[in-house]
Amino acid sequence: MRDLEVLMNPNEMVRHLQKPAGEFTKYDIIKYIDDHNIQMVNFRYVGEDGKLKTLNFVITSKDYLESILSTGERVDGSSLFSYIDAESSDLYVIPRYRTAFVNPFTSEPALEILCSFYTRDGQPLESAPEYILKKACRVFTEDTGYVFKAMGELEYYIISEKEDLYPAQDQKGYHASAPFANWEDIRLEALQLIARCGGKVKYGHSEVGNFSTETHMYEQHEIEFNPVDAEEAVEQLIIAKWILRMLGKKYGVTISFAPKITVGKAGSGLHIHMLLEKDGANCMVGDNGLTDTAKRMIAGILDRAQSLTAFGNTIPTSYLRLVPHQEAPTMVCWGDSNRSVLVRVPLGWVEKTHMIKDANPQERGEVPYIPGKQTVEFRVPDGSADIYHLMAGIIMAAREGLLAEGSLQQAKELYVNVNIFKPEQEAVLNRLKALPRSCHESAECLEKDAGFYHQRDVFPEGTIDHFISRLRSFDDHDLSERLYKNTEEIRKLVEQYMHCM
Repeated sequence: MRDLEVLMNPNEMVRHLQKPAGEFTKYDIIKYIDDHNIQMVNFRYVGEDGKLKTLNFVITSKDYLESILSTGERVDGSSLFSYIDAESSDLYVIPRYRTAFVNPFTSEPALEILCSFYTRDGQPLESAPEYILKKACRVFTEDTGYVFKAMGELEYYIISEKEDLYPAQDQKGYHASAPFANWEDIRLEALQLIARCGGKVKYGHSEVGNFSTETHMYEQHEIEFNPVDAEEAVEQLIIAKWILRMLGKKYGVTISFAPKITVGKAGSGLHIHMLLEKDGANCMVGDNGLTDTAKRMIAGILDRAQSLTAFGNTIPTSYLRLVPHQEAPTMVCWGDSNRSVLVRVPLGWVEKTHMIKDANPQERGEVPYIPGKQTVEFRVPDGSADIYHLMAGIIMAAREGLLAEGSLQQAKELYVNVNIFKPEQEAVLNRLKALPRSCHESAECLEKDAGFYHQRDVFPEGTIDHFISRLRSFDDHDLSERLYKNTEEIRKLVEQYMHCM
């Protein structure tokens, strides 16, 4: 199985070195660079704005290569993070070898490696986004005994000049095929490049959002990943967003992960699927369906859902998406295969079935039952999400649910198996808590929950204060009223946040 995993891996470094990326060493990196005559190495890391930053190295000797791979390099932290003072701003960036991949866009071969931040004392920077997530994962496993795995659904719009040959059918783009999906080729290329760069891609497809104006065409797509360890799940989302934006530049179109492009059309979410493992086995389902463990985890996430918006819905247009009847949640509840809820339990191949033999009566061999595919889906976040902090917050909320005594009862009370927006379900709707309706309300929820996020020293105090301050700076507490039927102001706001995170 291991040999096949290496042989079939689209990452050329994995195939050449004959080992999974998680086993890469410094000398593996050097060997690959030497074998392929690579002249440039790029250190990549995420700053406060959530986008990849770059430090370029031209390789002039093996000694120099070994030096940068062994000791990293220094950077100006005050230019990357607003909360770091200029008078003490030097930070080290240290490469994480398992993240190495070949840049698919450079004319000359270049190697990319993601990095972590360290202080002048050689200690991890406590406020670094990737270290906050690392702490959350460690604390979660120490306190619960489970491994938290996750993956994202990355939705985005491709915006281009209007195409008259196959015009967009308004809000009817779900799973459309070329030629009616005009930019399917970009999605297919993105899928291949993301896989080559280490992403564990599940599938891609066109999404509901599909509309045109007099001059432009707006086409929505989605790329979904397979569950991996939480840190890797975030890394592959960040790399995927970078790849899609690079492809947009290549083909002269705009790629946007903005939560809302215009009112009345489908917004772009960043749904997070998650599962718990112990000894390599999925712990989400048993003989009687969803396990108590899974329900406890869901209850924890529901309990902190309001304040999690501070990390997952970070700009004013986020709250133009979280409105009724748009397949985006507005109330705190969960359910099975129900897209009006905040946490959805999707189909998970729980039962042993004969579907494949029914569809293929010629199949004579025994069809193996493959368990372990069940996840639960957190449907609130969008493309503005600060993914490292969001994932850390979700993990801390899941931890609380597993440890708290009343979680099972809370899960029972918040389970909903109906469309809560139908008039006949008004009583159900009225007993549920609502999500924030603005950045201002989200900041209030985060301030109320600040003590929770400070538990076990996962989130530094200054980090939470920074998010509260940033959310309040938008001054959007009455934004919906101000924008009501004001098409021009909505357009300006959307353009302002077109390239969030």
